[in-house]
Amino acid sequence: MTCRGVVVVVALLVVAGSANAQDKFGVGIIAGEPTGITVKKWLDNRVAIDAAAAWSFSDNDSFQFHMDYLIHDYTVFHPKELKGKLPLYYGVGGRLKLRDNDNNRNKNNDDTLVGVRVPIGIAYLLPNDPFEFFAEIVPTLDIAPETDLDINAALGFRYYFK
Repeated sequence: MTCRGVVVVVALLVVAGSANAQDKFGVGIIAGEPTGITVKKWLDNRVAIDAAAAWSFSDNDSFQFHMDYLIHDYTVFHPKELKGKLPLYYGVGGRLKLRDNDNNRNKNNDDTLVGVRVPIGIAYLLPNDPFEFFAEIVPTLDIAPETDLDINAALGFRYYFK
């Protein structure tokens, strides 16, 4: 899949979610490894699918697309001073990191990397505003063209459309 194809897929996700204009679809920014645009669609109160179209700065600088299936656990954290919800989340997903042609010797110089992600994070959902803030650590196992373990970490926020 080309970079243009990935951008088209993400754009379709954004348009489809915006067309429904529900509280359960958010768009925002993810910063860290990777850095870019993130979307999240809640399937119910505990389960969501998130995705990002972002720039990865590890190894070769290259475009990355990922999508995760997330489960949120609201029973772990109960800070009394916070009025919003503070779920721990975890899940599984996939990553596509496009090849880089800078002619250096890093791992995705000639090949697109395909990997499995295991995100673990915490989110803060504001009680009366349509915002979510999150932090996550994501072990990633690249499975093609060769096997390699990587760790991503990022902070971000999303705005939920009403």
